[in-house]
Amino acid sequence: MSKLNQLLSLAELSPVALDALLNLALKVKQQPQNYTQALAGKSIALIFEKPSLRTRVSFDVGIYKLGGHSVYLDQQNGAMGKRETIADFGSNLACWTDAIVARVFSQNTLEQLANSSQKPVINALSDMYHPCQALADLLALKERFGDLSKVHLAYVGDGNNVCHSLMLGAALSGMTMTVVTPPGFEPSAQVMAQAKHIAKQTGAQLLLSHQLAAAKGVNAIYTDTWLSMGDKADPAVIEHTFMPYQINSTVMHSLNIQYFMHCLPAHREHEVTSEVLDSTASLVLLQAENRMHAQNAVLISLFS
Repeated sequence: MSKLNQLLSLAELSPVALDALLNLALKVKQQPQNYTQALAGKSIALIFEKPSLRTRVSFDVGIYKLGGHSVYLDQQNGAMGKRETIADFGSNLACWTDAIVARVFSQNTLEQLANSSQKPVINALSDMYHPCQALADLLALKERFGDLSKVHLAYVGDGNNVCHSLMLGAALSGMTMTVVTPPGFEPSAQVMAQAKHIAKQTGAQLLLSHQLAAAKGVNAIYTDTWLSMGDKADPAVIEHTFMPYQINSTVMHSLNIQYFMHCLPAHREHEVTSEVLDSTASLVLLQAENRMHAQNAVLISLFS
């Protein structure tokens, strides 16, 4: 595959590049012994403005498995933009590290880090996108179904950063994706336009609805927390708005849905019941496992 320079959003990839990245992730997963020195001599900065379990551990362990070294930086080291500017933070990191992985509040922070450091930057979550999660999700679907262009995925809930990256991933891979949200919680119009532009090249279909019934017969249904990390809203209002969109056994059976997906952490008995989350239909642990393999494929391609 062609060399990857950074990963701020899946929109930076072509359909061919995405397919190559997923195929590489499968090889890394199935033949890890072939990649134990892929990052030999490389040091990767891990910047976290937000709490993390899956992202931090999967990157840290993944970099180690590829023969590299990671340096974890949380806000106890001084918040970017407060103790010193984001540009100064990035340019200093560039003196010592070979790439930057950043989990941040604002997409703009990633862009400033990339511009100031002139080093590869990987988006480990921002307010707009979560590309590494979407890659892990697509990898899970590829393992289950093979040809992604034959898959119909439904996303139910808030049109957030995870939804945005899934839309772009679906468009790039030729999938059909139905996005179901309460009125007023639709995905970004800009991202939808971006995804539909890509879909014209690949034959993907992107559908919007406010009705949960629009997910009938999909291969997999995906949901996320009703309130994104750091968002301010009245929990009672959010629960009243989103409870009709809860994924439970009745929904899974009545809509004839094969698999359930969630990026985690899940709020049990809110967006999904424990009965579904812990069922044999749930792909959540496969998605979590695939975070490391998908991210390792990104890291390998950065230095190929």
